[in-house]
Amino acid sequence: MASNQPAPEAPSPFSTDSYGGAERSVGEWNPTDDSIRPVRGRHRVAKQRGLARSSTVLGVGVIAAVGAGGMATAQDKAPVSISLPDSIADNLPDAKSLPGVGAFMSDEAEAAPVAAAAPLTTAGLTSAEAEQGADAGEALRARILQQAEQQQASADAEAKAAAEKAAAEKAAEEAKKQQDEAEAEAAAKKKAAEEAAKKKAEEERLAKLAASFSLPAASYTITSTYGQSGAMWSSGQHTGLDFAGAAGSPLKAVHSGTITSAGWSGSYGYRTVLQLDDGTEIWYAHQSSIDVSVGQKVTTGETIGRMGATGNVTGVHLHLEVRTAGGSAMDPMAWLNSKGLQV
Repeated sequence: MASNQPAPEAPSPFSTDSYGGAERSVGEWNPTDDSIRPVRGRHRVAKQRGLARSSTVLGVGVIAAVGAGGMATAQDKAPVSISLPDSIADNLPDAKSLPGVGAFMSDEAEAAPVAAAAPLTTAGLTSAEAEQGADAGEALRARILQQAEQQQASADAEAKAAAEKAAAEKAAEEAKKQQDEAEAEAAAKKKAAEEAAKKKAEEERLAKLAASFSLPAASYTITSTYGQSGAMWSSGQHTGLDFAGAAGSPLKAVHSGTITSAGWSGSYGYRTVLQLDDGTEIWYAHQSSIDVSVGQKVTTGETIGRMGATGNVTGVHLHLEVRTAGGSAMDPMAWLNSKGLQV
């Protein structure tokens, strides 16, 4: 049975898009100058200097990584440049016209690439070194050597300063030691001089005293000293100093003073007491005779009696006692020596 439906049409090379627009071919598209819509706005090809700058930055990074050897290797290679086909470069938009990009670009960047375009062989060199054609590796080596020399010079200077400081401290210590020794020697000399002066003064004092004091007898022999123990003394100890001599020999006043007692005194026999100006009493015992009286003033060396053997004695002698103003007995020999007299 025949169908009333029309026969299907052959497929068209063009179709209508879903938005109702013009029909488009689904086949191969071969654009022509007439079919390409012209790009509106201002356009220009990006200059090569920006790419050259990038390659220079990359070159500096390589040099920093490999050191002077990398620099020497880079000297034989020409700078790298990158270009685009004209069909693409002619249709690239201007970078400054792109939203958010033009604000980061300025006309000053166009003048900056002069240094960036320099070859890799000048990396790390000063302008003067680059003009003279210096080698980057040699320049780096020279700078390293110069830095090492400066560090060595600084270390030498520090060592020299330390040595000078140590020498100065040692010299100061030696000077202080010498000063201390000199001061000690001076102090010792001063002390010795003071002791000598003191001794001399004492000698002069004793000499002066000796001129005003006198021994009680001119010719004598010491037979008993102060403090000796024995049964012949009633107290058990000798209380004076015995001068043995010839009977009747004169007895002298040891110093100027006043006669306070003169006469018989029991076991002391005939005794004379001479009181000095300071209250000290000098007792003369066992005399054969007395030549002074109570209250009489006598001077040093004046005869006050004669040597004898009266009282409790075993022979002719003078028993001399020295007592304080309070009546306490003391060693007559020590007292006479203190007055500059040698017994």
